Amino acid sequence: MKRILLFLGTNIAVLAVLSITMRLLGIDSLLDEQGVGLDMNALIIYAAVIGFSGSIISLLISKWTAKHLTGAQVIEQPKNDSERWLVNTVKRLAQQANIGMPEVAVYNSPQPNAFATGANKNNALVAVSTGLMQSMTQEEVEAVLAHEVSHIANGDMVTMALIQGVVNTFVIVLSRVIGHIVDRTVFKVERGHGPAFWITSIIAELVLGILASIIVMWFSRQREFRADAGAASLVGAPKMVAALQRLAGTSTEPLPDQLHAMGISGGKGGGLSALFMTHPPLEERINALRGNR
Repeated sequence: MKRILLFLGTNIAVLAVLSITMRLLGIDSLLDEQGVGLDMNALIIYAAVIGFSGSIISLLISKWTAKHLTGAQVIEQPKNDSERWLVNTVKRLAQQANIGMPEVAVYNSPQPNAFATGANKNNALVAVSTGLMQSMTQEEVEAVLAHEVSHIANGDMVTMALIQGVVNTFVIVLSRVIGHIVDRTVFKVERGHGPAFWITSIIAELVLGILASIIVMWFSRQREFRADAGAASLVGAPKMVAALQRLAGTSTEPLPDQLHAMGISGGKGGGLSALFMTHPPLEERINALRGNR
């Protein structure tokens, strides 16, 4: 629940900061056309600028952020057989997937996990934990690497940034429209916008932001199924099933919240909280690979 609230809070904070900035710059005044109604063209442009800014900036700095938050060290020159195998395996999988060679990194964590990120599929990052390397067989690690390489090949980081930008844009537009309607019909404001417009817009933005997050999380779960299928095509379904079964039998340490959606496993959840999960349950992913989904 803490992760869900932090995710929602981060998105709301980005929207709020950008909204305040736009208003201080005078751009918000474009929302009112001659004191009578909303200028929808200006509103959509305004919403798109705000809606996409946060997600695009996050995407562009995703590699730097991931390295900073996890302490991941990029392997420039392999120091041992394990690092050499890791780099060579990622190189081979990248060639199979027809993408550029990603940076390969290792971060210190006793629990098994891995992630991929980057704004460009030909200039991405694949990182694994020391716990993953120590607790899994080479075939299982190979499957995890294939999963992460598939994320890159599918352009999942870019896709999720764009989806987040689109839903942010809709949230901003709809919240302003709702605020405008309440201001005009309930409080009978005839020119400009009264306090009711801003209060209603903020409340609507919070509610719509939560609903929009459910949509984004659904897309995130679907990309995990696709990445599993991509890994199965690269290394074979049995290896990917074995890797997921290994993860199901261990306690996977969550990544920092900003990177949670990028990890190989997203934890467990049920009821309403399942709607906010970035990853499907491991059992569902295993069943999908076995053709039982």
